[in-house]
Amino acid sequence: MPANAPTIIILASGRGERFRASGGTVHKLQALLAGQPVLQHTLHAVRASGLPWHLEQARHPGMGDSIAAAVRHTADASAWLVLPGDLPLVQPATLQHMAQVLAHQQAAVAWPEFAGQRGHPVAFGRECLDDLLALQGDQGAAPVLRQWAGQGRGLAVPVQDEGVVMDIDTMDALARAEALWQQRQAG
Repeated sequence: MPANAPTIIILASGRGERFRASGGTVHKLQALLAGQPVLQHTLHAVRASGLPWHLEQARHPGMGDSIAAAVRHTADASAWLVLPGDLPLVQPATLQHMAQVLAHQQAAVAWPEFAGQRGHPVAFGRECLDDLLALQGDQGAAPVLRQWAGQGRGLAVPVQDEGVVMDIDTMDALARAEALWQQRQAG
């Protein structure tokens, strides 16, 4: 990857309440998927992408606060790919592709879509810095995405990676991820 590659921000500071409410006995990022914690799968994909990255694990009042803190920590980055830690099946090639799209397009924000579903990581160009730093609360970066997309500076990127929409919020989602992981191993 070029020296001006965006930094991946891995969000791992949420409470995971929906997962526990669905019957999970541990935090969703520590739940086992194919014998390894969910977060380890996500980190493996991030490392394999070759892109710079930052893991945001400190407790914050909401996802917006977590993103703002991570962007502050990586404020010298050329751009950011915001990736929740509970997407263990995202492919390294998809992360690289989103970085390239941001570098070669005129978009300020870009998001992957699988089968018409918006997924992660969402890519934010350097021009979004002030907006990302101002985030707070539970909404995450959705307001920033809407603002830039509303100005015609957003780009949906079709991908063939179901991992961009396979987040682990419930025990059922973990079971679906396990099935997809096994299918990938067999294929």
